[in-house]
Amino acid sequence: MSRSAPAEPRVTLLLAALAVLLFSASWGALHVGFYTRDQIVDTPVYQRYGDAMARGQVPYRDFGLEYPPGALPVFVLPALGHRQVTQFASFRRSFEWLMWACGVLALVAMAFTLSALGATERRTAGALCFAALAPLALGSVLLSRFDLWPAAIVAGALAAIVSGRLRLGHALLGLAIAAKVYPAVLVPLALVHVWRRRGRREALICLGVLLAAIAVVVVPFLALAPGGVWASIVRQTTRPLQIESLGAAILIALHHAAGLAVTMRSGHGSQNLDGTGPNVIGSLQTVLQIAALLAIWALYARGRGGREELVRYSAAAVVAFVALGKVFSPQFLIWLVPLVPLVRGRRGLAASGLLLVAMVLTQLWFPFRYWDYALQFDTTASWLVLVRDLVMLALLFTLALPEREGAPG
Repeated sequence: MSRSAPAEPRVTLLLAALAVLLFSASWGALHVGFYTRDQIVDTPVYQRYGDAMARGQVPYRDFGLEYPPGALPVFVLPALGHRQVTQFASFRRSFEWLMWACGVLALVAMAFTLSALGATERRTAGALCFAALAPLALGSVLLSRFDLWPAAIVAGALAAIVSGRLRLGHALLGLAIAAKVYPAVLVPLALVHVWRRRGRREALICLGVLLAAIAVVVVPFLALAPGGVWASIVRQTTRPLQIESLGAAILIALHHAAGLAVTMRSGHGSQNLDGTGPNVIGSLQTVLQIAALLAIWALYARGRGGREELVRYSAAAVVAFVALGKVFSPQFLIWLVPLVPLVRGRRGLAASGLLLVAMVLTQLWFPFRYWDYALQFDTTASWLVLVRDLVMLALLFTLALPEREGAPG
């Protein structure tokens, strides 16, 4: 077979199966050796939510939580089947198996996307291998965060849209938004893609399907506890400048280099910089984030379109949301694993390399040096965070810059 010929379906299936095995081995490695040291986990919080729902309590009405309603299944499923409050070890084990399953589904979705794009065997193998080995680069954070759940749904939505199943793709995209808000940055790209392929009427139908999918998940809780749902939205949209974000990393670097005074204050479930300066920087970052997203959407709308471009700009939009946001938690990198490796050509190789560097840099300080960084602004961790954030900016430019006329893909 020619190197440029699309991989045959049976070959893609075989590569996907091998990727699942490789991912399972990577997942298992997270449970041994240095990966088990100093873990910072969110599973106790998830367990509290799951046990409350298993006892019949209604989220947002009977207890507060910060996550959207679409996240609730991965909290309650590990808690079901127990007549009393779940033991933490049992809940954690069930939750990790659930996240492993989400990772497998993301790999399968990636394989479908690559097949629909007509990817070669080498490209398919490289993308799937990257995603399968990503747990080793990012570390134990995958085990105790639910972000593989929305990431898997997004991967499925992109696979459906690229394969021409446009309404299914938008339904899945709506479910992903209901689970974690970040997939909303993909909506303009998806709608432009539909408009180009099938016209305005089909784009409006897909928008309706997407909104209906969100409503099915969110409206029941809005009806039962509008105040609780609104409080959750306010909590997420009013978060201060978190210490791992780009703006905070620059301020902490200035603290070390020039003696700038900075103060950490915990709140909103994270450690943040407090004061007028960080608040102004946070507002500027939000403006930059919105401007970057508008630019990405405009570049795609004005460009030549196509499925490859949809994949690339989708990855760029999520990178912009992460790299320029006021909050940049390590688990946000999970969102990029099923997207960035799908980008074709030398640009895709460069982007995947930058993502790999960002993941490794993150693991060098999280979780091992996190509290030294948060409480004492540890010098080593501070520079690692800043370099990681700058690498993410490089990744954004790599994905978003338009191709030159006549440049090879």
